Amino acid sequence: MARATFRFYEELNDFLAPRNRRHEFDHDCARAATVKHEIEALGVPHTEVELVLVNGESAGFERISGEGDRIAVYPKFESFDVSPLLRVREAPLRTPRFVADAHLGGLARLLRLTGFDTLYDNAIHDDDVERLCIEEQRIVLTRDRELLKRRTITHGCYVRSLRPEPQLQEIFSRLDLTGLSRPFSLCLSCNAALHPVEKAQVEEQLPPGVRAHYEHFSICHACGRVFWEGSHWKRLRRIVDRVLHTTPHGAALPPA
Repeated sequence: MARATFRFYEELNDFLAPRNRRHEFDHDCARAATVKHEIEALGVPHTEVELVLVNGESAGFERISGEGDRIAVYPKFESFDVSPLLRVREAPLRTPRFVADAHLGGLARLLRLTGFDTLYDNAIHDDDVERLCIEEQRIVLTRDRELLKRRTITHGCYVRSLRPEPQLQEIFSRLDLTGLSRPFSLCLSCNAALHPVEKAQVEEQLPPGVRAHYEHFSICHACGRVFWEGSHWKRLRRIVDRVLHTTPHGAALPPA
């Protein structure tokens, strides 16, 4: 057994026992335990960690904890460049795609609203979430920290907020998604792409009031739903504007 000194920074403290938050503390490490093992033993999922310094030098998760080591653990950096240092993941996912656990249906729907490919099923099992993360290189979204501790899950976010819109704002801020957003380009129900369609092609599917007052439509070829700028669109538009702080142009239409 080796005794090391740990210090966790910023929001990583939320995962720690209260007695260990926001200051250095000593911790007895298991024999030949890796840095990853000890970080997670203290309650912090490895997916929340961006940088580890051991005795002032960058270290990967595979580093073995030694007697007297001083281990500093950092979350994502917002304001300064750490590119000369060794990040603990090989590379970011260049095209953010998500898989949300069974408790985050509202967030999944809003991510689709803003144009991000997001898989969700209210009966999905953790094993399926893990499989989709691996096979399709998706970022796991969950409020279950134990799920994020699974070794094969390399990219994930622990969602702190409890309601869908604050959750969306949290993920946008953390992953810098604003510039990648394509609002109203995906079906909120099935996650497939929306396509513009001539009114004449969908006229028989439209309620009489919609047929009389709207001219521009989109369709989801996967589930067959037709979309227009109705009252529901206006509510969704306000959500998008609050998150993006701007009004994008040229977007496809969401469900009405």
